[in-house]
Amino acid sequence: MLEILAFLAGSALVLWWSRDAIRLPGTHGFYRFFVWEAILLLVILNHEPWGKQPFSPHQTTSWVLMLLSIGLALGGLITLRREGKAGEARHEPGLYSFEKTTHLVSSGLFAYIRHPMYTSLLALAWGAFFQDPNLSGSMVAGFASLFLLLTAKADERECLRYFGPQYAEYKQRTWMFIPFLL
Repeated sequence: MLEILAFLAGSALVLWWSRDAIRLPGTHGFYRFFVWEAILLLVILNHEPWGKQPFSPHQTTSWVLMLLSIGLALGGLITLRREGKAGEARHEPGLYSFEKTTHLVSSGLFAYIRHPMYTSLLALAWGAFFQDPNLSGSMVAGFASLFLLLTAKADERECLRYFGPQYAEYKQRTWMFIPFLL
């Protein structure tokens, strides 16, 4: 019962945070809402064993992925804020203020991967899964991964519209999520 209440409360928060984007199907924020929901569900499904066997292979994998998630999110956000020149000149509905970049960011983590913050969410989802790997969790983590791909594809369409050929060239020389792999 407590898990259901936690999921409902967390979902209400995620829905409020995504309120503008959820009204815009096809945008990256729309798909990202479902990613956050899947991660919330994974955390709630797998909360019991957290920290009970901290040195088991699956828990170690989980913590490595979650630490990677934090590093990617912070590195991506810092670079985006420093170099993206976010501002009101970009009038796309559903974007958070830090996403309204007016300069293409292609340094730091962005020199290798186009979506370090989505990669962060990918690591977070699988990190939550590995706390207690099971079939239902693998389906939820797979759902999160699919919706992260949809999020990134939608974001790339939006960036191509805004930055044009400069973004198309950037796309050709970088990886989507994982350098030299994906």
